[in-house]
Amino acid sequence: MPIKVTDFPKIKELLDATHGTIIVTTHTNPDGDAIGASLSLSGYLRKKGFKVSTIIPDPDPVFLQWMPFHDSIRIFSEAPEECSKLIGEAELIFCLDFNGLSRVSKAETAFRKATAKKVLIDHHTNPKPDFDLMISVVSASSTCELVYDFIEDSGDLALIDKPIASCIYAGIITDTGSFSYSCENERPYLIAADLVKRGVNGEQVHRLVYDTYSENRLRLLGHAISERLHVLPEYHAAYIALTKDDLDRFNHQVGDTEDIVNFALSIGSVNFAALFYDRGDEVKVSLRSKGHFSVNAVATKYFNGGGHVNAAGATTYISLEETVNIFLSLLPIYEKELKAVY
Repeated sequence: MPIKVTDFPKIKELLDATHGTIIVTTHTNPDGDAIGASLSLSGYLRKKGFKVSTIIPDPDPVFLQWMPFHDSIRIFSEAPEECSKLIGEAELIFCLDFNGLSRVSKAETAFRKATAKKVLIDHHTNPKPDFDLMISVVSASSTCELVYDFIEDSGDLALIDKPIASCIYAGIITDTGSFSYSCENERPYLIAADLVKRGVNGEQVHRLVYDTYSENRLRLLGHAISERLHVLPEYHAAYIALTKDDLDRFNHQVGDTEDIVNFALSIGSVNFAALFYDRGDEVKVSLRSKGHFSVNAVATKYFNGGGHVNAAGATTYISLEETVNIFLSLLPIYEKELKAVY
């Protein structure tokens, strides 16, 4: 299983020179890959004898909190002073699954002030010059794939036990939609096979991630599809816009809107789908596409966001209606491109 050429040996050099605390962090609104990568790397480094603190900007969804080592996570938004102190005292900081420090939200100032060396391990496009060492491999299926690659390159595959393997596996399946996208080469499949050999129960992990909906989350999904789905066949596009009242009605919790946008994209004639939901002081945007149509380009150019070719996101600070109108104004611009996706 050949791995991609990277600067992994430079990470090892930094680790060899590290005797203090290591921080592992990820982006705001963390998904399965973000949490899986953070916990698997933290677990591995602890097995190597390092003192590690795992800090995330804000809470992760309930359906990810089964992961091994999850109880070791510190949440910046809930304990900013404690987390800022740890960040300030750290000797080395690993930044996983994001391409710029603006993606750590309210923790950004603390991380920018930190004197520790910052190492990026990520697979998003256009990394920002915020890091001392960047491992940026856009072709990777997930950041968890890169964490596995790093452990393998370090000669430590034997240290991947079932808990670490389960975190890596969860990150790969969530960032590939259970191997339905972002897995155009054999690498993620070969890694998954090795993780199963190391004890991962793939069926159980899938159930824990995808089959633990709350009743409110399921009812929100039904409402989104039946009452808030708009299909624009002339543009091969669709969108769902959820108001704050919608979210409040169904007692919205972190993660409840996860994957709703994919239901709009599942319509056979739709090549471009969007989800917008109003959180009161901001509007979250999730974009998905099929084929070669790049929602990363759309998110970057028009919404100050980013991501991958077929999956991207953003946050706006204008109204829900204004945000939706920007999306609608783009469709005539991309009409020909959307018709030619396949």
